[in-house]
Amino acid sequence: MKKILIIIVVLLSSNVFAHVDHYKKYNKIEMDIFRNGKLIGYNYYFFSRKGDKTIVTNQLKFSVKLLGATIFQVEGYGEEKYIKDQLISYNSKTLQNDKEKFVNLVFDKDKNKFKIKGSSYSGEASSDNFVGNWWSHKILQTSSQISPISGSIKKQVVTFVGKEKIKQYGKVYNVNRFTLKSKDMTLPKDKRLDFNIWYEQKTGQILKVSYSRMGNWEYRLKNFE
Repeated sequence: MKKILIIIVVLLSSNVFAHVDHYKKYNKIEMDIFRNGKLIGYNYYFFSRKGDKTIVTNQLKFSVKLLGATIFQVEGYGEEKYIKDQLISYNSKTLQNDKEKFVNLVFDKDKNKFKIKGSSYSGEASSDNFVGNWWSHKILQTSSQISPISGSIKKQVVTFVGKEKIKQYGKVYNVNRFTLKSKDMTLPKDKRLDFNIWYEQKTGQILKVSYSRMGNWEYRLKNFE
């Protein structure tokens, strides 16, 4: 385990102290969502800045159809606010089929903790947590994440798999591949973290995420501005 952690620190050390600052040159990150090889939706991130404040807004939409009928659909919106590299608030609303989910999070500076009110969890959380969105490589450096849809807290283990080359949208990338899994793998499969993540160290970008749950899913970085 110590060897794995050392490898991860070495691979990500060039960006370890300035996650939000690293993305100051980006205005938009676009990811396509695929299920069983078919494009079904998108996940877009937009960046705005004023002084030390950065706002990251997230738009998510996809639908799964069977024989022409929609059997599963998700549409959501989220907003992360940072002062320098400190997350100070996060709010999201998501409609999953006909079920509403939400997260309202604020940073309590005096306690150095997050206060969360979500559809799956309400209470406090360590400020070491990271909201589990795919725009930042910080997701690979934390031991615990907050669900961006419901507010639940999930402990995770990140493992370096190896260096690979992948081809995506006509381009070839040299990437580092990681797995991100729940620390407690006895959780029900629909509650468990179990992802493959391809990360390009040169740009600090997560290029692809894959997982299996009612099909084979992929989030692919299509474009950034």
